[in-house]
Amino acid sequence: MESSIEGFGGLLKLKGYSPKTIKSYLNIVSNFLKSKKSVEEFLLKKSDNSRSSVRTSYFALQIYHKEFLNKSFKEKIPLAKAHHKLPIVLSKEEVQKMINLTFNINHKQVIMFLYYAGLRLDELINLRLEDIDYGREIIHLKKTKGSKDRIIFLHERLKDIKPMQNSVFKSSRGTKYSQRSVQEIVKNAAKKAGIKKKVTPHTLRHSFATHLLENGADIRYIQQLLGHKDLKTTQIYTHVANKDIKNLAKLL
Repeated sequence: MESSIEGFGGLLKLKGYSPKTIKSYLNIVSNFLKSKKSVEEFLLKKSDNSRSSVRTSYFALQIYHKEFLNKSFKEKIPLAKAHHKLPIVLSKEEVQKMINLTFNINHKQVIMFLYYAGLRLDELINLRLEDIDYGREIIHLKKTKGSKDRIIFLHERLKDIKPMQNSVFKSSRGTKYSQRSVQEIVKNAAKKAGIKKKVTPHTLRHSFATHLLENGADIRYIQQLLGHKDLKTTQIYTHVANKDIKNLAKLL
């Protein structure tokens, strides 16, 4: 079974899946093989979990059978549609309060890059000084989600941040920040600012996109900045943009 799992992992790497997705898919397939159940039985047992968990398991098993084993995958199991929640968005005042009340300079920079560059958590952790072009005033992100490069503007508030170390974000001990560390930095900043919403690193990315949209930025430009493959993914921000909601209120 081990050789089968290792081989499947190699296939996923060749196909360009992220380490996080590979780890998830390998865990699912490993549990499936140990269970000795059919695909339908295995997924039925998973049905008590979240919709996204069942869908992830289904797609992992589909790839394993069709592309690794080269077998037909005939299971026509009806999958519940993924539930798309509207993103939590902070006001500009709330973001500024988080920044102003964060006195650790490294932590402050983490929050500022998450918001003013709209970075994903992994992108922030892996950002290197060489990715920031102060002359051209851009950030060049390399091998982001989907193995794509993208360019982001260097916001005015980020121009004065010029870290001495090559890896931009490191703790006071000189070690690279973990995902958990960044999540705690953001959570503590929101708590200090008295924000009652559930605030995560991705909340700052949502706020970045929504505030751009509210200020009149073209949604296709926002799509490019966020690195979304499909415009539909970006269009979710049209449902939370306050400018349009306020305009509708004026009609009453």
